[in-house]
Amino acid sequence: MDDRVLLEGPHSRTRELWTVVRSMLELIKGFRKLHFVGPCVTVFGSARFTEEHPYYELGRTVGRRLVQLGFTVMTGGGGGIMEAANRGAKEAGGRSVGCNIALPREQKPNPYLDVWVTFRYFFVRKVMLFKYSYAFIVLPGGVGTMDEFFEAITLIQTKKIFDFPLVLMGKDYFQSLIELLEKMAGKGTIDSSDLKLVLVTDSVDEAMEHLQKHAVEKFGLARRKTPKPSKILGE
Repeated sequence: MDDRVLLEGPHSRTRELWTVVRSMLELIKGFRKLHFVGPCVTVFGSARFTEEHPYYELGRTVGRRLVQLGFTVMTGGGGGIMEAANRGAKEAGGRSVGCNIALPREQKPNPYLDVWVTFRYFFVRKVMLFKYSYAFIVLPGGVGTMDEFFEAITLIQTKKIFDFPLVLMGKDYFQSLIELLEKMAGKGTIDSSDLKLVLVTDSVDEAMEHLQKHAVEKFGLARRKTPKPSKILGE
């Protein structure tokens, strides 16, 4: 509802000001709630895969392995692959975080979250998913997942974030996407070097080795004691 009002055109100046204030309050809420979640890897993927689906199990394995690598697992907080990744993190004894979104058909936070925030605005939610992450893993999903993938690669390509690892898992599923990117490079609409920004693999081991080299070692990440959150600041 809030996004629809925001995007439907000009309103009165008072209403526009109130929209800005609500957006600002959402940003503050997210910053305070997620400030101490630790170095994260965000896992993107469809909310529609059930527990019986192989992609769900892949997401669960990815979540577990990310914790073993020392990361907090962050997702959009919903079901399907998001739930699977959070579940794997929780089962491995790690931290599990979700940035949920309020929808007409309410997307409820999955039951495997240690910390979550529900946002009204998609753009605020997206800021949080990228702000606290040192790498991104994209599993099979729909248009929302593609939106998040292209947001990530655009931020890396334009140097808004520097050389953060971006992994696509599911070679068969993403084959057409890779062909599209190769076509773009062939037509000159992107540089051929941009294709090197993405690792495409079916191997969890290969994905974790990539993150170890290009996130843990590159950014000098280390496990450290988590500061105690402040109740006064609403953390």
